[in-house]
Amino acid sequence: MVPRILIDTALVPGGGELRLFQRGDDFSIMLGANELMNSRLSGSEEALATLVCDRLGVCDRLGAAPAPHLLIGGLGMGFTLRAALGRVGPDAAVTVAELVPAVVAWARGPMAPIFDGSLEDRRVTVAEEDVGALIAGVRGAWDAILLDVDNGPDGLTRRGNDRLYSATGLDAARSALRPGGMLAVWSAAPDAKFVRRLETAGFAVEEVVVKARGGRGARHIIWLATRL
Repeated sequence: MVPRILIDTALVPGGGELRLFQRGDDFSIMLGANELMNSRLSGSEEALATLVCDRLGVCDRLGAAPAPHLLIGGLGMGFTLRAALGRVGPDAAVTVAELVPAVVAWARGPMAPIFDGSLEDRRVTVAEEDVGALIAGVRGAWDAILLDVDNGPDGLTRRGNDRLYSATGLDAARSALRPGGMLAVWSAAPDAKFVRRLETAGFAVEEVVVKARGGRGARHIIWLATRL
């Protein structure tokens, strides 16, 4: 059996400790006993981007795509970022907010083959800060905000993430979106209370069930919330 090797650790501001493991060509990021992500399981993270781009009509078709500005909360292993870059046109702008600088270093270091140069794409800006800071205080800045900063509306990585999913956080996200813009949220499980908060905040909500590995694996939830 190929051994699992601990590559590095990183503290989460206000939270626990992330651990990056490698087994052969596969990587995983752990928080305590919880596996936050695995390089073999990319289906739902990719769907977070493709579902948004398809519904907003910002896909690059025959060079006539619009120039959307997307904000991705959480770099992870770059699956959502790469999927977005594969959908949008050359004039799009994609900002990725990553709170833990070590995750960005891992993306440029041991996990560089997975990222396949996506961080060097001229359309991409990486901000090493809390995505909440990029949302707060701006109005009509983004066509879409894609959040995959935790296991869902219940903060697992750090309790500070809870405010993103609170009524106040959702109001801020709505204000930060352009009219007709979309807030997309990845979750490991359903959450009826969160859906009600989205609707109360002024969003039309679509709940999509996706699989972790293409058509197989665990069932994850993506909420597509369109600003009314």
